Amino acid sequence: MILFDVIVIGAGHAGCEAALASARMGHPTLLITANLDHIAAMSCNPAIGGLAKGHLVREIDALGGEMAKNADETCIQFRRLNLRKGLAVQGSRSQNDRDLYRRRMKLVIESQENLRVRQGMVESLIVRNSGVGGIITATGENFLGKTVILTAGTSLRGVVHIGLEHFSAGGMGDPSSEGFFPPL
Repeated sequence: MILFDVIVIGAGHAGCEAALASARMGHPTLLITANLDHIAAMSCNPAIGGLAKGHLVREIDALGGEMAKNADETCIQFRRLNLRKGLAVQGSRSQNDRDLYRRRMKLVIESQENLRVRQGMVESLIVRNSGVGGIITATGENFLGKTVILTAGTSLRGVVHIGLEHFSAGGMGDPSSEGFFPPL
């Protein structure tokens, strides 16, 4: 078993930022994701910003985060929203090259000191003394951590609906994260 200060489950926007922040603060960190090729994947609209998300991106940027830098480097088009309305509802948004954004963020993650990246599905949490003390993967690997951050997003117990059919799945063709919960 390997001991980390921080284990981050999921490598979307939140997971990438959490793992980078932890590692940059000098904490040995593990980032685990279902698919290494989907780190920072923009599965829907490849945009950064807007009214609510733009505010959050600015706060992350002010704290030394990577999302805004990555958005600047991979921007296709920059736009200011709601210019005909008041300042309270205006916002900035960039449309980004989906593939370039993902590849650049993966490079930043893989180059970060104190950050180890693993591909795997987390099946369950290790609970010790009423607290989370690590993870167990689907292949039976155990990783101990002082802190576990769950950023599985829409993959957590995800369901895809197509017409009248529905099935368990995460984004970008990845499997749904089911191991944390008993079946419905």
